[in-house]
Amino acid sequence: MNDGSLPTRSPGDGLPGHASRVVGALFMTFLLLGACWAVEVVNYADDGALSARYGIRPHDTGRIWHIFTAPFLHAGLDHIMANSVPLAIFGFLAALRGVSRFISVSLIIIVASGLGVFFLSAPGSVTVGASGLIFGYFGYLLARGFVEHRASDIVVAVIIAVFYGTMIFGALPGQPGISWQAHMFGLIGGILAAWMTRQRSHA
Repeated sequence: MNDGSLPTRSPGDGLPGHASRVVGALFMTFLLLGACWAVEVVNYADDGALSARYGIRPHDTGRIWHIFTAPFLHAGLDHIMANSVPLAIFGFLAALRGVSRFISVSLIIIVASGLGVFFLSAPGSVTVGASGLIFGYFGYLLARGFVEHRASDIVVAVIIAVFYGTMIFGALPGQPGISWQAHMFGLIGGILAAWMTRQRSHA
């Protein structure tokens, strides 16, 4: 019986639980990156036809479901290479709280970022790329520790802010060829995901 004098440990506490979460995070990171690269190989071989076909086309209600395909498509090898490192870093850190939670967080970000592009980007444009996810994980990592009051997550948030804080300028309008809509609403989606999936802890 717990009289309140000692903290209750969950089954996921301890070295085995931490190791399991690290392995799960690595698996999800490789799966996410692998999917992006596999799709880009096919896309590159087909002269970018997949991007043109399955990218987000603003205000085209018949293709609104492309918000779920666009994050896995890129506008060439330079584009996917530029996204791969931050996607791997932020994706891994975001996945450390468990696979099911990571999937939920990713879906919230994809929907928020995609809808921002769908409603606010210029008609006739096509938007692809994982940068909405990257900004979403960035926002999620910044917000997670503060909505859960978990010391380890607060440390991660501070480190992310110190080393990647200037990313925030990428969510502002004014950069030609850059979808600030994907960035801004991905960031908002990440913060929203941190609040929606929060699990309060003092660990």
